Amino acid sequence: MGRMTDARLIRTAIAALLGTMIAACTPQAAEQAPEPTGEASSAHPESGLEVVPVTVTSGEETYTFLSEVADTPEAQARGLMFRTEMGPDEGMIFPYEPAQSLSFWMRNTVLPLDIIFIGPDGRILNIAEGVPYNEESVHSDGPAIAVLELNRGRAQELGIGPGDLVEW
Repeated sequence: MGRMTDARLIRTAIAALLGTMIAACTPQAAEQAPEPTGEASSAHPESGLEVVPVTVTSGEETYTFLSEVADTPEAQARGLMFRTEMGPDEGMIFPYEPAQSLSFWMRNTVLPLDIIFIGPDGRILNIAEGVPYNEESVHSDGPAIAVLELNRGRAQELGIGPGDLVEW
């Protein structure tokens, strides 16, 4: 077996990515989606990712966000790219093991987001503003075990901030 050249490896990766994007955008994908049954689903209809309740306790209040779990490198790299809507009580959680300094950017991300960095104790370290299409990274204020993405302004609207407890 010969080694792939860098250019060939890049072309192969781009072809695979384009194939995935085209398949996700075809009308057939929408036609194959199951009809809603009225029951809670454990998979998101658009991403196919598992959906879990993520709770944020802020003072005496607890807020629940039905969140897609981006727990693979592929799902984490894709995140909420190309998505055009997300409900006010929906989000995406990105778990990491072990705790580490994290940075996120908004390449190909249409939605403005709150990017909530969560420390090893389950408490919010900091909240960064995710500006659509911005390729400058925002960073955690220390080692983090997860990031929760919500619609921008939702954390402020609910009074969610650093020190609040996040559980999933």
